[in-house]
Amino acid sequence: MKASKRHQEIIELVKTQGAVNTEELVERFKVSPQTIRRDLNELAELDKIKRNHGGATIVTSSENSSYQLRKTSNQELKQRIAQKLVEHIPDGATLFIDIGTTPEAVARALLNHHQNLRVVTNNINVASLLMTKPDFKIILAGGEVRARDGGLTGEATMDFISQFRLDFGILGISGIDFDGSLLDFDYHEVRVKKAIIENSRSVYLGVDHTKFGRNAMVKLGGIDEVDLIITDQTPPESICKLIKEHGIQIDIV
Repeated sequence: MKASKRHQEIIELVKTQGAVNTEELVERFKVSPQTIRRDLNELAELDKIKRNHGGATIVTSSENSSYQLRKTSNQELKQRIAQKLVEHIPDGATLFIDIGTTPEAVARALLNHHQNLRVVTNNINVASLLMTKPDFKIILAGGEVRARDGGLTGEATMDFISQFRLDFGILGISGIDFDGSLLDFDYHEVRVKKAIIENSRSVYLGVDHTKFGRNAMVKLGGIDEVDLIITDQTPPESICKLIKEHGIQIDIV
């Protein structure tokens, strides 16, 4: 059996049973314990399962991985996605940039080839990156600062964002369910994301393949609210079908 098929079966087993142990997987797949441990470590790095001593459990939908872990995870993929996404942003555009490590990669990519942008953001890290470019105008939303990632959320943030109507909204997201639901972990953050969607003429979503089918407890909306998806692999069949049905543009880098 190919590793990719074995990985998918392991994920399904964990979802069905809630937990698996190394010994039962060795017996099921007729491979060595070293192979199973490697499989579990790889799946844990992709945030598909939660590794524990002797096996693995489901990733809960109530808690995101740490900001530092997300920042270092899939860095090269995020950079490639960001570089492709900014090709769709013309000079002189106005845009929202959201909280998240992928939106931060987009901000970094904008520095190299763009001029005269006007950016509204609720992300202190994005503002710090873009303020170094003299021809960019950066407007930082007010609100409560989250120490863990420099994000601003709350009623004040929503009210501030609602004052604008911009060309593009650059979103980050924690997961896309197989039914096309856009998911995240923080209710307050999701409300700000909704305000960005409502006040953007076009919504762009950069997302690496690990986000497809990933669980998170708060529903932001549906994939039909997005105009462009930039990703690194073809999404699962059910999501591809929705993308086609809603006429969403997708670029695979």
